Amino acid sequence: MRTPLSPEDISCLKNQISAGNLLVVPTDTVYGIAADPFSSAAVDKLLTAKGRGRDFPSPVLVNSIAQAASLVPKIPPLAKCFMDSFWPGALTIVLPARPDLPLDLGVTGGTVALRQPNQTDLLQLLTATGPLAVTSANLHGLPPAQSAAEAKKYFGDKVAAYLDAGPSRIGEPSTIVKVEDEDYSLIRVGAIAPARLSAVAGKEPKD
Repeated sequence: MRTPLSPEDISCLKNQISAGNLLVVPTDTVYGIAADPFSSAAVDKLLTAKGRGRDFPSPVLVNSIAQAASLVPKIPPLAKCFMDSFWPGALTIVLPARPDLPLDLGVTGGTVALRQPNQTDLLQLLTATGPLAVTSANLHGLPPAQSAAEAKKYFGDKVAAYLDAGPSRIGEPSTIVKVEDEDYSLIRVGAIAPARLSAVAGKEPKD
């Protein structure tokens, strides 16, 4: 399915997610494979397609800071500062998840990894579906797909629909930070350089 997406496309894709099916979607970093984060069966299908276990939980993509706020008890000031500076964009922020929500992403230790991607078609889809569990479109241990065609070589008919927005714009995964109160730690170095984070935070990450 080529983007930009029509209202009919959005409705069809939303129905696929509601049915527990998987989608391949373009993000600003690399292509991702998406599922309903509130469906254990859908998340299990996603992890099985990637060939990895529940000890590698999926991040959740959102269309806005407000949508992210619906998934956590609170957004600490430092996390809000990172969101204001780098969202939409290539920064994933790990925060405590709301314990009353039926999020099932794998073994998370009570956290959720949140990101607002800078990709118009995906943001449009997230507005319709709500948050989506989205992890890089690749088999475990292999390079992330940089196009819908590469993703199809990985997943074939395990995915209900492939959204094709051409080659990935950034081409490398997001940087991941974990924010705890006034401090942060660097989980993965990716498209956002650590120096940019420390400049915004006014401090270096915890070891």
